[in-house]
Amino acid sequence: MKQNKPKKQMTNKTFLFTALIGSLIIVILVTVSTLWNTKKTIEATDEAVSAVSSFYLETMADNHAKTITNLISNSFDEMNMAIAYLREENVNSKEDLQLAIGRVESLLGINQIALVDKDNVVYTRYTTYTGGSRHAFLAKDELDSRIISIVSLYGSSKQLCLAVPTPDLVIMGKQYKACFIQLDIKDIVDLLALDDQGGTHFALYSKSGSNLSGTELGPVISNENILDAIKSIVRENVWSENQANFANGKEGALSFGTGDAHQTLCYVPIEGTDWEMAVLISESIIQEQIQEISERNLNTNRRQIVLTFVSVLALACILLFQIGKFSKVELEKEKETSRNFKNIANTDSMTGVRNKHAYSEQEEMINSQIGSGEADRLAVVVGDVNGLKYVNDTFGHAAGDQLIKDATSLICEHFSHGAVFRVGGDEFVILLKGDSCDNLQETVEEFDRIVEANISKKAVVISIGYSTLKSEDQYLSDVFERADRMMYERKKELKAMGTPSGR
Repeated sequence: MKQNKPKKQMTNKTFLFTALIGSLIIVILVTVSTLWNTKKTIEATDEAVSAVSSFYLETMADNHAKTITNLISNSFDEMNMAIAYLREENVNSKEDLQLAIGRVESLLGINQIALVDKDNVVYTRYTTYTGGSRHAFLAKDELDSRIISIVSLYGSSKQLCLAVPTPDLVIMGKQYKACFIQLDIKDIVDLLALDDQGGTHFALYSKSGSNLSGTELGPVISNENILDAIKSIVRENVWSENQANFANGKEGALSFGTGDAHQTLCYVPIEGTDWEMAVLISESIIQEQIQEISERNLNTNRRQIVLTFVSVLALACILLFQIGKFSKVELEKEKETSRNFKNIANTDSMTGVRNKHAYSEQEEMINSQIGSGEADRLAVVVGDVNGLKYVNDTFGHAAGDQLIKDATSLICEHFSHGAVFRVGGDEFVILLKGDSCDNLQETVEEFDRIVEANISKKAVVISIGYSTLKSEDQYLSDVFERADRMMYERKKELKAMGTPSGR
């Protein structure tokens, strides 16, 4: 027994020593693993920032480029429709021609359309002038293809000039060689700016790097020639590669640092032109969000090192807290996504006003208020666009779509105090509540006067009818039906005044 006692003491000492060493080894392994994971997290975050930022920029640049491509394509389509319209017009004088150009501009919703005869005389809605010195493409006796160019006239803002040949267009016995329109670059920039996100910059460039849009591509490049601006801040081989991309109409990307700021630039060619659309991001929202998440992860790792020495239980509590916090963020994201989907589901994609689904929701809510006696002052205005089928059949669906957009603008302008819904192809409903019902009759009369004046202008014509909630009404549809009947009576009146037949 005496011999076994020291052995037992050695076993206890060994156990305690082993537990101590084992605990230290676990702490060291956890610490080393945490530090290693921290390093990898930083590296992965940097890679994610670069990859996500590049993808974001490429998507935005591609969307901007497609917007301009679609604008150019639609403008060429509108010119072809205008030429077809003018070919059928009875023109016997220069004044007749100018009036015909004015009519086609109003009908198609386009501006600054012009015809050019063989003598390079330019005919517009308001004037005529010799265009050889203003437009380089008129130096040719004949145009054999479409022309896309940038012009700047008399110190004005830059204009996008689009021209098509008209070899078979003869008016008053005179041969016309081209039709062209000019679009203000500033208007195009404003259109692109609607989709712009905070922290991003965009600009339009020629293949030589010249800034066509006049917009600033960040503080470093500004509105200068992009190739000249980056020459001093990137390596020569990088600059040569990007110069070749611009010259050959290829897409590309580059990153550069200026002080503490890191900037990423992507550019894509615009189809049918020799231009490039460039988008730049600096201190982007995406980068900040990813870095914020990364910093939270790093802080969590640092806390794990300290808390491992204190208690596994404390570490578990903190991890549970982090999981709960992350779940809350994810829940908020899901709620926001749900709200966004609901907004999309309730919005008419063509006009931007609310759609039939949104109207059905409003109808259900108002029916409930009527049934409970909570509904107070309420009015319904029903509108129907005259001549949509005629425009679609005669000038194509693009012109029909434009007619619907013009109708929406006219309705929203006069009924801005109400909720506007597009419930069918050419059908609109406006709901007015409370004080919005004031002066309803005066508003309708003013609207009708403008519509009647539009008949002679061949502009948009809309038949409307209205009605207000009565004590015997049980549903919103009761008010709607009275307004709908009034609208159809108005439609007959406008048809008698000369609006096109068909819906």
